[in-house]
Amino acid sequence: MTEAAGERACLAPMTTSATTSRLLLSSPVDILVAVPYLVGFHPARSLVVIGLTGEAPHGQLCLTTRWDLPLPEDGLDPLLPLLRREGVTQVIVVGYGPGALATPAVDAVRDLAREAGLHVRDALRTEARRFWSYLCETAECCPAEGTPFDPTVSSVAVHATVNGLVALPDRAALEESVTGLLDPVARTAMHEATATVAADVRARLAMHPSPDGFAAEFVAEGIARVHSSLAAAAEGVCLDDLEAARLGLDLAVVRIRDEAWTLICEEEEQAHLLLWKDLTRRLEPRFVPPAASLLAMTSWRRGDCATAGIALERALEIDPTYSMANLLMHALCQLMSPKILQDRMPNSEELDREMGSPRLAWLTTMIGLTDPRECLPVSVGET
Repeated sequence: MTEAAGERACLAPMTTSATTSRLLLSSPVDILVAVPYLVGFHPARSLVVIGLTGEAPHGQLCLTTRWDLPLPEDGLDPLLPLLRREGVTQVIVVGYGPGALATPAVDAVRDLAREAGLHVRDALRTEARRFWSYLCETAECCPAEGTPFDPTVSSVAVHATVNGLVALPDRAALEESVTGLLDPVARTAMHEATATVAADVRARLAMHPSPDGFAAEFVAEGIARVHSSLAAAAEGVCLDDLEAARLGLDLAVVRIRDEAWTLICEEEEQAHLLLWKDLTRRLEPRFVPPAASLLAMTSWRRGDCATAGIALERALEIDPTYSMANLLMHALCQLMSPKILQDRMPNSEELDREMGSPRLAWLTTMIGLTDPRECLPVSVGET
């Protein structure tokens, strides 16, 4: 069957409905090889549900979701509303781990699908390079000890890689790619750059004849820096420490952060991913939540909910009250489609009309973060 492999799935659980490439899945082995590329890493102790549209024996992949096992009591409650909303007609279910852990979860999804009139295309459990089919009762085909499989015999991995999909060894490796600490030398350099930029901003504000005039200048410069930084990222150019620190301060202003949010689109996704992931790793922790939230929004839009969830966890670890991160985390946990927020996001001109002229109050949070007492050195491992 031909699938559009797009939704990389989620923390516990989360999903979207974007598609990014085409894979041909014609056997249980193809499915098992494809799943790590769909979720972004090799799952363990997990439940994966793949939703398809169209009529059997064909189908187009619409979404992929992943839950940690064991499931919480109400863990599957959002699943049927999601499947109905996305027009899913068929599902593939895969449980990862020992039978006592995975079988009840797979059975629960099969029961839900049956109640909803959805066709269960395949239901599998896998552990230690063996798989068991819940739909096949023929011992010759599916022995009780499981069927060994060699993932290298499937061409799915090659096609997924060519189409830009990645399967990291585990979720820890994916988390490291998003939030891994800089080495001590790089962290010290970034700390010094941030202190320099923060001191410059406070000095400029102190000398400016008009506080609101300074705010207007700061916002205009920040919006321009967002555009130029994304253009540089599109060319594969990384910001130096001072440029990164300046953009980190800019993003602490909601109007500038929202400018970046409005610019996230399919054509520019790669530049956004590169820039916001880079800043999430490099910025001083107190400046991370806006960049991490933008990384989450970009990742969620393209179906990479695992990265989105990791970025949001990082943002909320630093600032549990950060509103954009809380909004996105709620949407992910409720298995909402990113289109819901995309359709409601104003463009730059609409933001200007809604928010009015810049004023010093817009900069309150950013100015607080530049307080010299906030600029004490942060040792590796601290947040």
